[in-house]
Amino acid sequence: MPSLVVQTLGVTAPVFAMLFLGVVLKRIGWIDSAFIGSASTLVFKGSLPTLLFLSILQADLATALQPTLILYFVLATIASFLLAWGWALWRCPQADRGVYVQGAFRGNNGIVGLALAGSLYGDYGLSLGSVLAGVVIIIYNTLSVVVLAIYSPSGNASLRSVCLSILRNPLIIGVAAAIPFAYWQVMLPDWLLTSAGYFAQLSLPLALICIGGTLSLNALHESSDTAISASLMKMLWLPLLATFGAWLWGFRGADLGILFLYFASPTAAASFVMARAVNSNYRLAATIIVITTLSSALTINAGLLLLSGLE
Repeated sequence: MPSLVVQTLGVTAPVFAMLFLGVVLKRIGWIDSAFIGSASTLVFKGSLPTLLFLSILQADLATALQPTLILYFVLATIASFLLAWGWALWRCPQADRGVYVQGAFRGNNGIVGLALAGSLYGDYGLSLGSVLAGVVIIIYNTLSVVVLAIYSPSGNASLRSVCLSILRNPLIIGVAAAIPFAYWQVMLPDWLLTSAGYFAQLSLPLALICIGGTLSLNALHESSDTAISASLMKMLWLPLLATFGAWLWGFRGADLGILFLYFASPTAAASFVMARAVNSNYRLAATIIVITTLSSALTINAGLLLLSGLE
């Protein structure tokens, strides 16, 4: 148990540090609202699409390619999205439903999930985790665009506007652009990959600094009930249901553990960037990210202990 706690904290502690840095930088006046707006736009339209492009390009799609496991993961992710949306219709103010749903189902698999899978299950965890991350990138971004467009402040939720939002979304464009390169194994120049890597590495620290700079005690208080509800959905109920379903499906050992880690990852920082890009309640998105990240060390370790008892 102590080693699992250390491994989980080793992955999540840097996230806390960057969030806290954002709070400090905003407090001492080194960043302001204008910087946060510009930096969020840069991440959403530039560095994060580049990161997704490189993730797809470099993923070993032939290694650990398990159609049954991938199929279950996709179905469980879509079911989690629908459950979160159904709950939001009942319990969440209409204006915040898009942010609530995104925060409740969209996990930080590319950072927390993949790092823990590699730490606990070695090369197999990294290879299978990379394939799952590549698949879920497409699903997360498409479903997030749909629900955010439906509840956008503009109130325009026609089928045409939703489809245009999907087609114009920079994150989805980054993924779609990478698929032909990955499928046909097109080699890009090393200097281009290195430069793109530098730019992509801006994504997580810059997004987390912006989230930290957005946080305030008033915002935390105002959105606390909704944020706690979405966080419980993300860190407790959905991982419990999805992992139990995987166990009933017949997954065991490392496969079951990796699925759990991906279902139980805290809310992705990209949810804040997307919420801000469509002028939704990005403060609520930031609060959900903070709560789920803080609670992940407890919930992930408790879940791994329960799984060990099922073996």
